[in-house]
Amino acid sequence: MNPAKRTTAAAAACLAATASLTAVADVNTVTVRQGSGDFALQEGIAQPDRPIRVYYHKPASFDEHSPILLVLPGAGRNAWDYRDAWIEASETHGVLILSPSYPEELYDFAGYHMGGVIQDLELENMEVDTESGSTRYRIADEDIRFTRRHNPEQWIFGDFDLIFRRAVEATDSARNSYDLFGHSAGGQILHRLAIFSPALKVDRIVAANSGSYTLPTHDVPMPFGLGGTQLSEQDLRLAFAAKLTLLLGANDNVHETRGSMLHTPTADRQGLGRYSRGRFFYRKSKEAARLLDTGFNWRLEVVEDVGHDFRRMSQAAADFLYAAPDES
Repeated sequence: MNPAKRTTAAAAACLAATASLTAVADVNTVTVRQGSGDFALQEGIAQPDRPIRVYYHKPASFDEHSPILLVLPGAGRNAWDYRDAWIEASETHGVLILSPSYPEELYDFAGYHMGGVIQDLELENMEVDTESGSTRYRIADEDIRFTRRHNPEQWIFGDFDLIFRRAVEATDSARNSYDLFGHSAGGQILHRLAIFSPALKVDRIVAANSGSYTLPTHDVPMPFGLGGTQLSEQDLRLAFAAKLTLLLGANDNVHETRGSMLHTPTADRQGLGRYSRGRFFYRKSKEAARLLDTGFNWRLEVVEDVGHDFRRMSQAAADFLYAAPDES
């Protein structure tokens, strides 16, 4: 999807549903029944004037000790589809699924993919290339303009704790932490959450098939590095202690035609496909942790014979998180 603002049928439908939230009585009245449903919150941390609709699935076996997973959708913002992709795993493993929707018309590339750590994004002289069968956005680094948000309360990461807390209240859960899974744009959000906001109630983070990365080094400027940010060495030590797993589809490479990719000279030095970019990010992050002489709790997992497919990556993430013993 175009990193700049673009209307699609799905996004328009989501916007219409979101716009109607302030007129209905169920806003901030969170009810989570067995099976699939949704609820609305109009008390987001980052944008309290912009309601969030959360699509959920509560398994039949749910009890106060059941795990809770937040699922972040890709650039299509189709949280209902991502929720549905997890229903089988939800019932098999007894996991409560919560998938929040952030409409593109209210949360642009800066507000969603970047987690709101930047704002006022302008992309000038951008070329759209569809000759390869996929959509590739090409732009010079100097034609990406934005301002940084230094106040963490303006980032969307805090919304996830809020959604978790409201779901805990609605289900009488005894859990004090939750897991996170995000694919594509959702994966971008989650690796940036690990860097910028590791001190949440999150346990395990699985970031799958991200299209671009923010390297945990000040040698590279934002948005592809931390140059110009206020993150300290201690902040990075906390980030590297997070339980972050990069989940990469081996076929999500330069030949993949699904999804879209942002290409700039700096981004392309990380790789031309999502698989190569993910491996580059992991390698550079491990080097950064070594230079800091600190622990490195991040993992890299490869899913063979899978490309940019959120359903199959969701299945792989479910197996990784809930079918095998937690090795942490």
